[in-house]
Amino acid sequence: MDFGGGAGIGGGGGNGGFDFMSWYMDIPVVSRLYFTGAFLTTAGCALDIISPFSLYFNFDLIFFQGQIWRLVTTYLFFGMFSIDFLFHMYFLVRYCRLLEEGDFRGRTAHFVMMIMFGVIFMTGVAPFVSVHFLGSSLTFMMVYVWGRRNEDMRMSFLGVFTFNAPYL
Repeated sequence: MDFGGGAGIGGGGGNGGFDFMSWYMDIPVVSRLYFTGAFLTTAGCALDIISPFSLYFNFDLIFFQGQIWRLVTTYLFFGMFSIDFLFHMYFLVRYCRLLEEGDFRGRTAHFVMMIMFGVIFMTGVAPFVSVHFLGSSLTFMMVYVWGRRNEDMRMSFLGVFTFNAPYL
């Protein structure tokens, strides 16, 4: 019995298995950093290393008590490991990657500036709408931007419903 020659999950070993490291390293740098940060933040919460209560956006704690890290961590936490988390990671990796490899190919600084514009705008609006975790909002901003830049792209949901990308 050959179980892959000891290649393991990420080894591949030329046997046609899924090579996680190749897939991960093929993700463009900004998308990979955001995905890694989101995954590690969620893993830290799942292992009780970090409390979600120390991550959420709270205007008073940030600006009056100096807990500046909340400006970053609110965009990295997508909830505990669940189906919802998997869908958010799928959207994050897929559409962040499509934007970075497509419309922003060779213009990483422009892509980072687009993300920073979204972060600044959402951070400015967040105190007025009582949203505590902004990672989903940033991910959906990227989905929206991709859909608007690819208006003629035909999409399919479960192979049944077809629609144009802006309606995603």
